[in-house]
Order: sequence, then C-alpha cells, then structure tokens
Amino acid sequence: MRRLLMIARREYLAYVRTPGFWLSLLLLPVGLSSIVLAPAVMARSTPPPAIAVVDLTGQNLSAAVGHALAAPGPGGKPLGLVVAAPGLPFSGPGDAAARLKPYLSGVQALPGGSRLDGAVILSPSGDTAAVDFWSRNVTDPAVEKAVGDAVKDALQRDRLRRQGVNLGALNAIDSLTPRLTDYSPKTQTGPVTLKDRLPAFAGFFMGMLLWMVILTGAGMLLNSVMEEKSSRILEVLLSSASVPEIMGGKILGVAAVTGTVLAFWLTIAAVVLTLRMPSIAGDIGGVLLTNGRWAYFGLYFIGGYLMFATLYVTIGAFCETSREAQTLLGPMMIIMSVPLLFMSQSLSHPDAPLLQALTWVPLFTPFMMAARVATDPPLWQVAATAALMAGVTALELWIAIPAFKSGALATGRFDVRAFFGSLARRGA
Repeated sequence: MRRLLMIARREYLAYVRTPGFWLSLLLLPVGLSSIVLAPAVMARSTPPPAIAVVDLTGQNLSAAVGHALAAPGPGGKPLGLVVAAPGLPFSGPGDAAARLKPYLSGVQALPGGSRLDGAVILSPSGDTAAVDFWSRNVTDPAVEKAVGDAVKDALQRDRLRRQGVNLGALNAIDSLTPRLTDYSPKTQTGPVTLKDRLPAFAGFFMGMLLWMVILTGAGMLLNSVMEEKSSRILEVLLSSASVPEIMGGKILGVAAVTGTVLAFWLTIAAVVLTLRMPSIAGDIGGVLLTNGRWAYFGLYFIGGYLMFATLYVTIGAFCETSREAQTLLGPMMIIMSVPLLFMSQSLSHPDAPLLQALTWVPLFTPFMMAARVATDPPLWQVAATAALMAGVTALELWIAIPAFKSGALATGRFDVRAFFGSLARRGA
C-alpha cells in the first residue's frame, strides 16, 4: 500500500506542477461560461435585420407582417425592422424581386447608407396569397416562420369576417386558454415544481460529468503509461513494485488530478449559484440528500471510473506511439458515444424499456443508472448493477495484471496469441 500511495503521489505531482494544468484549471470555467453566454451576447449585439414589405394583394397584409416582425426575438430585440421598399411602385412580384435584388446583394444601399437584409413580397394567388421571402441569411428560419404565420392568421381572419363571424367574438375565443397545472404521485404536496424535476437533471448532469472525467482520465493514463514505457521507467518500477501497485497508483493519481479539477469547478459553481439563486441551490442540496442520492451517485461515479480506468491503463501498456493509442481508442470512443445518445432522452423518457435494458450492459451501466435516478430504481437493481460493475472490474484486473506486465516489458509488436495463451495457462 505504501508503494501504491507513493506512485499515486508521484503521478499527481507530475501533473499539478505543470503550468498547463493551472492554465486549464483557470481558463476552462471561463471557456464554458463563454459557451453558455455567447448566444445571448450575440443576440443582444446583433441589430435586427432591415426588411422591406411589398404588399401587392390589396388586403393590407403588410400590417400583419409588420406586427409580427415587431415581436421580440432573441435578446429582446424585434425580429425585424420594417423599412420602406425602394423603387415603389412595382408591377408584380417578379418586378419587385428583380428591383430589390441589388439591395439584398449589397450592390446598392438604402437611403441613408444602410443595407437591406430581407424582403417580403406578398401577391394574390387565387383565394389565398403567395409569400416570397428573400433574405441574406438563409440559415435562420425564425423571421420566415413569423411572416408565414402572420399572413396565414390574417387570411383566416379575413375569411371569417367575410362569412359573418364577429371579430370581437373571435378575439374572445382566441383568448381562451386552459389553466394547466402539473401533478405527480411522486410530489409530496401540491403541484409539480422545479424541485421535483431536479432529480432528472441531476442524473443527466452526473452522467455527463462521469463521461467527461473518463474521457479526460483516459488521455492522462494513456500518455503517462506510454511515456514511461518508452523511457523504460516502467521497467524500473516493475523491479521495485508489483503490477497492482503500479496500476493502482496511476489510477489513484489521475483520479486525484481530475478530482482536484472537479472540486475547483464545482466549488465555483456552488458559490455562484448560492449567491445568485439561493433557492435553487437549496433545492439541489435537498435533492442530493433525499433518498441517499449522494451515495447513489457516488457509487456509480467511482465504480464507473475504476472500470474504465483499469481498461485504459492496460491499453496504454501496449502502445508504443500515439498512433497505436488512437487505433485502440477509436472503438472505445464509438462505444462511449452510445450513452450520450440515450442520456439526453432520459429527461423525457426515464422509464423507457430500452433505457432500462442498457443499464445491464456493463460499459453503459454507470451512465444509464445515473440517468435513471429520477425514477428511483428498485434497491435490487441498484445492488445487482453495482455487483455487475464490480465483477467486470475484477475480471478486467485479472486480465490486466499479466497484460500490463507483458505490454510494459514488450519491445515490439504485442503478441496476441502468446498473451491469450498465458491467460489460459493462468486460468488452468
């Protein structure tokens, strides 16, 4: 145990003494915050597009379109700013499109020097109307949808008015909305609140956190083992410590590194949340302390990390170069992408049979069981899946100990036949 702790301490200090570790520790929260805040900042800083509305229908549909564009969009700004169409009048939609196209393409500027970002050309089409929507930005459908909905609503109201329906009565009917209240047998008192929904989000967050920790730890373990193998340090360690001590020390050391980073990030998040939204912070604390969920999360977080760390440290012993590591990690990354697809679905379908079935696949167990926390799985399932993880980890260790030693001492390509032959002899 003393040698294991010494190796873990050496592994931990090898990372925390580097400037890159502290830069990552300090800059990553800033980067994550920027990712979250960037859409809102861009929405506030981007001016609303200038849109010309050409109404050739004679039904005053331009008023409905202008009202729709004045509605607040992202950042609280209007969806669009209606400007006078240059070159009026137009003989038809084709003429309007041809004469507005130079303004849309930027060849000509509007009076005052501003540019035209879009144009709505309304023309009669039988009993309805045709809407030609021109825009410089072809990837944002928000304005187009708002214009289409506004024209549709205006046409329907006009048709109802011509059929004798009182518009006042129609407005009164449109204003009728039911009072919807969510209830659940899982709530203690009253309707469903944010606190009742937090377990599902906490499970999804814990699963994602475990996924990121495993991904980060895998890179650290692989690099550490490969570097020490190429520099013959592993051979020196094997002469003074056993394989379980070396593997355990490396896994524990990397776990301490990732634990330091997580503790730093989570402390900042907890302080900010407590200062800005104390009620939500209290609800999160209550969710973690209710029904022993903190122990539930800890069980699958630690068990999942040990299961994957044992696998990755063994892979690292067989890799001479980063290219070899990538070829071995490729299939593992494909497998690890599967939980990401289903964890997001657990928020809306926590009782899905497929989600429950995936909890019995060992490599998916820690992620899927974290995502199922909102359904409070039966105790027998918790015990059985925990035993499954422990059994798989024990099997990995049984295979990893000779594999690690064989890979660490190998100087050429790993002999698969010889390795499995040694396992067969060991089993016998």
